[in-house]
Amino acid sequence: MNKPMNIDQLEVGYDIPAAIGMDESEIQTPCLILDLDALERNIKKMGDYAKAHGMRHRVHGKMHKSVDVAKLQEKLGGAVGVCCQKVSEAEVFARGGIKDILVSNQVRDPAKIDRLARLPQLGARTIVCVDDIENISDLSEAAQRHGTDLEVFVEIDCGAGRCGVTTTEDVVAIAKAAEAAPNLKFSGIQAYQGAMQHLDTYEARKEKLEAAIAMVEDAYDGLKNAGIDCELVSGGGTGSYYFEANSGVYNELQCGSYAFMDADYGRILDKDGNRIDQGEWENALFILTSVMSHAKADKAICDAGLKAQSVDSGLPFIFGRDDVEYLKCSDEHGVIGDPNGALKVNDRLRLVPGHCDPTCNVHDWYVGVRNGKVEALWPVSARGKAY
Repeated sequence: MNKPMNIDQLEVGYDIPAAIGMDESEIQTPCLILDLDALERNIKKMGDYAKAHGMRHRVHGKMHKSVDVAKLQEKLGGAVGVCCQKVSEAEVFARGGIKDILVSNQVRDPAKIDRLARLPQLGARTIVCVDDIENISDLSEAAQRHGTDLEVFVEIDCGAGRCGVTTTEDVVAIAKAAEAAPNLKFSGIQAYQGAMQHLDTYEARKEKLEAAIAMVEDAYDGLKNAGIDCELVSGGGTGSYYFEANSGVYNELQCGSYAFMDADYGRILDKDGNRIDQGEWENALFILTSVMSHAKADKAICDAGLKAQSVDSGLPFIFGRDDVEYLKCSDEHGVIGDPNGALKVNDRLRLVPGHCDPTCNVHDWYVGVRNGKVEALWPVSARGKAY
């Protein structure tokens, strides 16, 4: 269980990268920093959009793994709760006071099912995805054992090619089984089309979503014809939320990366052909890094290498600079092309990571900055919770 900590008793550089009130130039690097103004604008913008379209917004906790960020999304963006991918993530958010949690993944291991069934004891509405009717009895038995109630989303494979059923008949069968099982309730459909979120063009994403929406509509109608109420139809990401919000069938969004933005998401194009990080959303998350060597005239070496980020979706880019370029990295070092010798040792740079989710998972803290000063220090609460 996460224990409360007194940040005032932690040592900068040993326990934490910064202290509230210090200048940005004093922050220990490499570390994650959040531009609080940009973060708050992103959160409010998505919240306003969801509200204007009559949508619930269940934010994706796997992106930031932070109870503090989730609570900010509830406060400023009207978020209704979080999605988690693992039971251990869900436990952290439940203990942190989040009251509506969807484990947007399958839970099959008996020990994990047992832990899942205890989550409602922490005061959290608990929903889990199912794509196999045999999972229903295990969930029901665990919920009965602990005297709790679990809710079920039937997951549809609407194009990602991973988990999920592919026929309306299977959706209806699993929903009926959930409704009949003690201590379970069928609450809706999980239909997240993850495979298309990063397609470059708006039209390419739209084409993929149209096929997904048709599957969801058929499943929803099948449930209705079977006399089964479907409270929630949940899905939608940063690259597609406008399609789901205007579909007439979805009523809950699951956007995550919009709040922080990363290089891979930022490059995709909106309906006018513009990058989404140049108008739709702002970069709010950065890896703050320092130049540690400039022994070679045309390149600088910074302290943010592979251990400070994930490069599965490509290298980071240097925010606000077009005269220098992040070229490659090894475990502890990043190589920055500096053909004009613009950088010097101890210069600070903001890197926009290629993929925010796994990058956040290798850090312990977020340092929130406003007007050049450290205003907040938030733990990455669910860091390493992969089980």
